[in-house]
Amino acid sequence: MNGPELRAHAESLRAGRTPFVLATVVRAQRPTSAKPGDCALVLADGTIEGFVGGACAESTVRAQGLRLLSTGESTLLRITPGAGEEVADGVVTVANPCLSGGELEIFLDAQLPPPLVVISGSGPIARALDSVGPALGYDTRLGVEVTEDTSAVVVASHGNDEERVLAAALDAGVGYIGLIASRTRGAAVLQRMGSGEPGRIHTPAGLAIGAATPAEIAVSVYAELIANRPGPPPTPVTATTAAVASVAVDPVCGMSVPTGPDVIQLTSGGRRYHFCGTGCRDAFAADPGRYTGDA
Repeated sequence: MNGPELRAHAESLRAGRTPFVLATVVRAQRPTSAKPGDCALVLADGTIEGFVGGACAESTVRAQGLRLLSTGESTLLRITPGAGEEVADGVVTVANPCLSGGELEIFLDAQLPPPLVVISGSGPIARALDSVGPALGYDTRLGVEVTEDTSAVVVASHGNDEERVLAAALDAGVGYIGLIASRTRGAAVLQRMGSGEPGRIHTPAGLAIGAATPAEIAVSVYAELIANRPGPPPTPVTATTAAVASVAVDPVCGMSVPTGPDVIQLTSGGRRYHFCGTGCRDAFAADPGRYTGDA
């Protein structure tokens, strides 16, 4: 996958709200197979698409990329054939004894989807909510169904399908739920729903700032959303990374490597071992007892 193809794929992942880490080589000291500008995507299942160096460097990028997907942070990764591991001032230095000399510096940029705001309705207030949200860093979607990673739901449909959408938001455990309605009509909607969760639905939605126009109402709603900012919603990262981001130690070189399905591995004596690259795996296969201590 070349540079333009990789960038196009990254854009499709963003559009699909799929988390990934963009890894870009910023410095390469010979002898290395990578060069500045080489890049790759690390996905939540441990898959790497693109090129940032050989198998050993790739293993380090995978492990660090999965770690960043669970935190949402970005960092500069320095891979060196020396000893020791260090984290300081946003730079993670990892010793990779198998590196073919030289050093690599790779910027790892975690790309997590922004909070998703589902807006029910098609009138002026709904359209204003849809246009104001992105300026505040929200991913707004008009007229779509509530999903497991929805952070907020605002119903501005003026009586159309309100109760179904509100009930779906409650069932999904959405952090902020707002209903655009007068105080009297909003209370009537809540009474009909018989919600056993008082305070979960904000109506009239928005802080009392004297808003009158659709844009001002949208600002008041987002102000209330921020004031009641929910925690980050569950995303595919949380569940998937938990399955692949556990760490094992390469018995040959001593490197920490993730234990995902794409990591090089070998079973010996009924136990599964994971390796940073094929060189360590082949060395282990030739003489397992040398590395396990078994006679």
